[in-house]
Amino acid sequence: MKKAIKFNSLRFFVLLSILLGSSEIYAQYGYGNGGYGYGSRGGYGYGSQRSSIPQAQQTPKEPEPKTAEQLVDGEMPGITEALGLNDFEQAVLSSVLKKYVQERIEAQILKLPPEKMAEVYDNITKRQDEELKAGLPLEKYEAFVALQKDGVAKTLKKKKKRNKEKRKKTKN
Repeated sequence: MKKAIKFNSLRFFVLLSILLGSSEIYAQYGYGNGGYGYGSRGGYGYGSQRSSIPQAQQTPKEPEPKTAEQLVDGEMPGITEALGLNDFEQAVLSSVLKKYVQERIEAQILKLPPEKMAEVYDNITKRQDEELKAGLPLEKYEAFVALQKDGVAKTLKKKKKRNKEKRKKTKN
């Protein structure tokens, strides 16, 4: 009987040591999940691998500044809608704005002192206004000046409000 108890206890200790040993081997060498890096972690099973070659940090590229043509073309649909321009008026306004926006961009590139920059901008604005007065009907020119002062979104809201009021009056 003592032999049976010794045999059972020996079997118990062998089984216990196998169980404990296998979990240690799994933890130490990472044989689980396919062994040596074929598991869910990727790599080769020995923690995160680092290259001895230093990696250069890439600085994010700054977006390239838009050209005068891109700026004006982006704004023209809103301006056209707000002012109700026909194709000819739209072409005149677009070409004049492109010309003078380009001049403003060139002035910014020069990085002049603030007093000189204000003087240059005033000169550009005066020439732009003269050219727009000559190319657009008076009411469209005045509407454009108001649009510059108020902004496109505000002018569109006013226009929609006026249209709603007109519709209400015609219904009554």
